Amino acid sequence: MKMKYKFLSHTADIKFQGFGKTLNEVFENSGLAMIHVFYEGKIKSPKIKKIKVKGKDLESLMYNFLEELLFLIETGFLPGKINVKIDKDKKILSAELAGDHIKNYKVRPDVKAITYNDMFVKKIKNKFVAQVVLDV
Repeated sequence: MKMKYKFLSHTADIKFQGFGKTLNEVFENSGLAMIHVFYEGKIKSPKIKKIKVKGKDLESLMYNFLEELLFLIETGFLPGKINVKIDKDKKILSAELAGDHIKNYKVRPDVKAITYNDMFVKKIKNKFVAQVVLDV
């Protein structure tokens, strides 16, 4: 199985890298990495939510996407599946999230905020890599 994301050591916060063959996939896997901070098990997906975010570049698009995910989690929706579509000019991200009510899971309320610290989204050789630091 290919690695979707990995956690890196960080002094006070949580740092991870997400990977993908495509830009859509690196965003999906970065979202899954953040969700994994809250809950590590399988999440049922009876509910569907759709989100749309804009950004001036890939980093701001990642920040806004993860911030929207964090908002959904904080308001009771725990996504288990993420399907991302980024438009051609890379300024708008649409995502369909399948998940469940957070009260059905024992989650860790770790993440306070998404940060721009050490953040990047770039193509390295033939794959995309994103790096994110979460304030906990």
